[in-house]
Amino acid sequence: MCHNCVADPLQSGASRRSFARFLAAGAGLTVLAACTPPEPPVAAPSSSSLEAAPAVTSASASPVASATAESTTAAVEPPAPAPASPSAALPRQFSLTDPASPWLVVNKHRPLAPADYVPADLVQPNVQLAVSGEAALLNSTTAAAAEAMFTAAARDGVIMTLASGYRSYVTQVTTYNGYVAARGQADADTASARPGYSEHQTGWAFDIGDGGGACGFQPCFADQPAAIWAKANGHRFGFVVRYPWMFHPVTGYYYEPWHLRFIGVEAATDMANRGISTVEEYFGVEAAPGYP
Repeated sequence: MCHNCVADPLQSGASRRSFARFLAAGAGLTVLAACTPPEPPVAAPSSSSLEAAPAVTSASASPVASATAESTTAAVEPPAPAPASPSAALPRQFSLTDPASPWLVVNKHRPLAPADYVPADLVQPNVQLAVSGEAALLNSTTAAAAEAMFTAAARDGVIMTLASGYRSYVTQVTTYNGYVAARGQADADTASARPGYSEHQTGWAFDIGDGGGACGFQPCFADQPAAIWAKANGHRFGFVVRYPWMFHPVTGYYYEPWHLRFIGVEAATDMANRGISTVEEYFGVEAAPGYP
């Protein structure tokens, strides 16, 4: 009941019957329902109470309140920025997706676009050839760098040959299908790129042979003078061994000491100085152990 909002009608002289009619009409119910008892007065604390009350600090706050505050703070913190790739430190930057870029990254997760890309500047370098036709071609930038590298190797008594250069999309179809027919698709994918996924199609990569002709495209090639020299000196001319030893979980291919890739002198030298083995790590792209 509400005792403070209206006077008692029985004590104001109205009859009980009038009061009953008043309630029946609903007006009294409306007044009673609308009447909310006032909040009880809060006594002001005495000075002794203030002195006795412990101060609330972060240490005395409740665990629930502290946890809530911490979770709220954590929720609004911005995410940590992704670490920059090592290549970001170089003064000149190039595209990782443009087929005409020396920094193009082609692997099992990053196909060429378009898939049947053809370099516009294919030329035959002036080096010792072990092949003919399109396989003797490179893009003009790679060809010039290869000429300089082969000449420097020859001065050191090491003879290199160009064993396999440009490979068109149509040729890659034939090459890959040959591996599949001979070894099955799963094994073929560890030895040959699918059409549209091959570095040979870009003009930026080629395979070398040793002048003595030993161990071509075999694991023992790693011990031949041409492979040893290229691994130690290739960066001076812009080349890296694209598929290094024990990095197939990153590159998707087993060790190919004969497969060189041009990425430019600055980038190749920086990779060598930093001790970075794969272009995936150097350019900050994900590993590509297999096709999606």
